[in-house]
Amino acid sequence: MKKVLLIFSIFLINVYCAQAATLEPIPANIKLPEKYTQDYIDKISEEYKKVANEQLLHVALDMMKNTKGDYSRKAILGYNLTQKPIKIEFKDLSLLNKSYASYDAVGWKKKNRLYIYINPKHRNATPGALAALLSHEALHQDEFNSLSEETYAWTMEAMVWTQILKKYPESNDLESSLVMRENILKQLYEKGNNTNKYIKKTVYANEGYKNLPLTSPGFKAQ
Repeated sequence: MKKVLLIFSIFLINVYCAQAATLEPIPANIKLPEKYTQDYIDKISEEYKKVANEQLLHVALDMMKNTKGDYSRKAILGYNLTQKPIKIEFKDLSLLNKSYASYDAVGWKKKNRLYIYINPKHRNATPGALAALLSHEALHQDEFNSLSEETYAWTMEAMVWTQILKKYPESNDLESSLVMRENILKQLYEKGNNTNKYIKKTVYANEGYKNLPLTSPGFKAQ
């Protein structure tokens, strides 16, 4: 009996170690705020590993706390229309649709599960920039989309990025293409006196959204 228990215990340990090993560490070249020690990151990973296996994304989700993006963070954890966690991963977006190859990220629904796929070119983006991007994508919770929904999501992204920069100024890595995107959105938001005035114009002029309706069923600004 003792031998059986010992074998079972070893099995559980091996399973635990295998699960822990699946977490991707944060690239060494990414500068993190001082609070994000490895011990702290490992602690928050317990909550976020069900939605992503990259600790870079775990830090991004944690940064969304106490910002406008906290609604999106909770949606990712399961408080969304499907009542299931949203899976997040870096993925070659051209595999979904060739026209998505240059997109920064897409929200996807498959068999009542929601996914957020991020362009792999952003694997070295600061977690603060990823936090802003996730705040946008988590607002897309069904298969419908519209100009109004995109305008709201882009505006949310700009607001979160503005708050992130105040809390974590080291997030502003000017060599990152994602940070470049976020800074452009921030500029549009501020140009409109902290409204969606210029973001809306940009969304409506976006070639990728030319076939979207003005509104979509199920969308309601939070």
